[in-house]
Amino acid sequence: MALALRCLRPLPSLLHLSSLAVTRGLPRAPRGCPAPLLEGCRQCVQQMLLSRQLATKKAKGKGQSQAKVNINAALVEDIINLEETSEDMQAVIRALKEDFSRNLSVRTSPGALDHITVMTKDGKFPLNQLGQISQKSPQLMIVNMSSFPESTAAAAKAIRESGMNLNPEVDGTMIRVPVPKVTREHRESLAKLAKQSTNKAKEALRKARSKSITQVKKFKNKVSEDTIWLLEKQIQQMADEAATEMDKLLAAKTKELLG
Repeated sequence: MALALRCLRPLPSLLHLSSLAVTRGLPRAPRGCPAPLLEGCRQCVQQMLLSRQLATKKAKGKGQSQAKVNINAALVEDIINLEETSEDMQAVIRALKEDFSRNLSVRTSPGALDHITVMTKDGKFPLNQLGQISQKSPQLMIVNMSSFPESTAAAAKAIRESGMNLNPEVDGTMIRVPVPKVTREHRESLAKLAKQSTNKAKEALRKARSKSITQVKKFKNKVSEDTIWLLEKQIQQMADEAATEMDKLLAAKTKELLG
């Protein structure tokens, strides 16, 4: 019995140490928090998780030029909608792809004229809504403007100024569009237009990035500096990735155009 009592005597202190170890492993509520962290103080949970993430990123980034940031969008939804920011940037990329596909091709087909914008007295309209476009031969396209004869001159002007190296000829309500032979000069001209389109897309991308960063900075007095830093870095990272994708699209299109 005496031996048994001697064995049980250390148990309270052991249990105390075990409890202390478990407690130390749990996150603590910041000073001034009106509710214990584990009872649902949402702001404190957000701050704690972001701060841990920041510490992890900085630790991984030691000796490196950049550290990858990947914030859970749900944690910062009260500050900014990161999914919406991503969608805005992806929309710029899609617009660039569409521009490349519609307007920058070495082969001219009836479909290439469809979305040329014609300025009329009633507003702007795609060419294919004003005239019937057909291809008579590989060297000649016809635009029949009989449905909107008053817009014939404006349509011819839009074709001429489309940047597609076309010189339309007006015959009544018919517009004849000779398809020129693709020259090296024309290919180089298209490549320059591709570069210009990419630069415009990058400018739109910068505006989307600035808009999001401005939104984040509105909360600089409500959240920690670490949170602001992480969000700005995340947004910049998203913009850099989008710009890289644009550069790849430009490289592929330039290779296609120059042959």
